[in-house]
Amino acid sequence: MQVLLAQPRGFCAGVTRAIAIVERALAIYGAPIYVRHEIVHNRTVVEGLRARGAIFVDQLSDVPEGATVVFSAHGVPKSVAREAEERGLRIFDATCPLVTKVHKEVGRMRREGRMILMIGHAGHPEVEGTMGQVEDGIRLIEKPADVANLSYTDQDALAYVTQTTISANDSRSVIEALKSRYPHIHEPKRQDICYATQNRQEAVKQLAQAGVDLVLVIGSATSSNSNRLREVAEREGVHAYLVDSAEHVDPNWFKGADKVGITAGASAPESLVQGVVEWLREHLGADTVRTMPGEEENVAFPLPKGLWESDLEAARDAGKTQERKEPFDESLSNKPSGS
Repeated sequence: MQVLLAQPRGFCAGVTRAIAIVERALAIYGAPIYVRHEIVHNRTVVEGLRARGAIFVDQLSDVPEGATVVFSAHGVPKSVAREAEERGLRIFDATCPLVTKVHKEVGRMRREGRMILMIGHAGHPEVEGTMGQVEDGIRLIEKPADVANLSYTDQDALAYVTQTTISANDSRSVIEALKSRYPHIHEPKRQDICYATQNRQEAVKQLAQAGVDLVLVIGSATSSNSNRLREVAEREGVHAYLVDSAEHVDPNWFKGADKVGITAGASAPESLVQGVVEWLREHLGADTVRTMPGEEENVAFPLPKGLWESDLEAARDAGKTQERKEPFDESLSNKPSGS
């Protein structure tokens, strides 16, 4: 059996930064550190941080007075940030900077008097956070059919934004429907789907073109970008399975398979990928593992003030650090210092 590894795969810069924020907050300020929502949508990452003292909550009311709270990489509505500030909580915002870009677009579009149509998936925390940047004047659409049900005319001041982790193909079909019905609709200066989402989806297409018999996507079921990778593979005509880790792999999937492709969602650690590779070697005799050529990603986002290297050094000098062995080595490689 041949195993082809997608390039790129796994952690993106926004996820690396979000995890590093929680890890650094734990090291400097000590446990517990409260995190509103899962910091990223990956079970292994969340459980690893929980074991070190992170407490994940759905509501700020679950955070005690005087505590430290981290906002997840998906972003939060303005009402949540305002409540945290009014309560005097120590706040670290791990919102991906590319999501923050969309937040700023939404604010600007509303100030210009535009009605905003957000393309995304209902119930996803990123969508809730983005739509919560304004009090009104924003509406969610999920598919081209939704465009036909809109009551606006082309004379209305309309604009659109998209969730950063949706499928490029899916967003394109909705955007085409919007532009067809509303030729004068205002669009973002740059597309909202993040570079990492696009790169990973293109890498899955490369796996399909390389003739793999099936694709394993390493990621949690709650991860939007991981689910989109599975859909991209199936759209390319290749059977695909989404698995959290090697323990969820089913040997029956591989009957007649000589070439297997593996990728990982942007919130899945590389250690999980290597675990699946070892499982294939041990159980199915995979003897060739090759990484596909692909986009090299060198993006890094700085950490917030209060979590810089200088802050960590000061905590060390004061004997206040709570450092332990890092559970996600790849999350801190090339870690931005924030300085």
